[in-house]
Amino acid sequence: MFVLGLDPSLTGFGWAIHNPRVAGRGRVVARGVLSTSAKAAFVWRYMYMRQAVVEVLQLYPEVSRVGVESPPFGEQWSEGLYGLFLYVNEALFTSRKDVVFFDPARVKTLARADSSVRRGTMDKRSMIEAAKADTTIKSWNHNAADAYIVARSAARFWDYMDGHLTDDELTPSEQSVFLATHTFTRGPKAGKTQRKGLVFKEGDRFFQFSQLDPQDTTLPAPIVKRIK
Repeated sequence: MFVLGLDPSLTGFGWAIHNPRVAGRGRVVARGVLSTSAKAAFVWRYMYMRQAVVEVLQLYPEVSRVGVESPPFGEQWSEGLYGLFLYVNEALFTSRKDVVFFDPARVKTLARADSSVRRGTMDKRSMIEAAKADTTIKSWNHNAADAYIVARSAARFWDYMDGHLTDDELTPSEQSVFLATHTFTRGPKAGKTQRKGLVFKEGDRFFQFSQLDPQDTTLPAPIVKRIK
């Protein structure tokens, strides 16, 4: 199982394909960074990135699962990043690839899986160090490094969902991100358990597009009625 990791951006769109079944440099099947000019029409930039994702999937048909860093909300240009996020997911939907989403904070949490990566605030340099530690490859662009960590994390997530990993085989950070729950001890919700981990979020934080019936995903002819 090859897993594609995506770190969407219109100026530095990182992508990386991860092979979880080998060690060292072979864990990186391919990687790269896409960019578009700010002078181009915004819709064209989104369309270009969507088509680029489709072409990567066509070049590497061994990719069966995908991980995507989802956009943060309430920050600069969040709306634009969410627009790109939608176009990326259209490419995954039409290509029938299963996908899991990691918000930026969770990506940084999962990057700490290697003990050699520092435990403090994770910045761009820290993500590069995490990619180096996992692959032994010394030269990384920070966008591709983010995408690689997403791909590695997605591979672990899908392995867990497929039953190839047990709870005990997950790292502490993976247990936190994948399986987290919170039981309220006070207030009106006392005794109730909130499921916060990704494994509980199908239809919200992960989608199994490969299992959809083609009839359920074919767009019907729109019915357009003119109001007289």
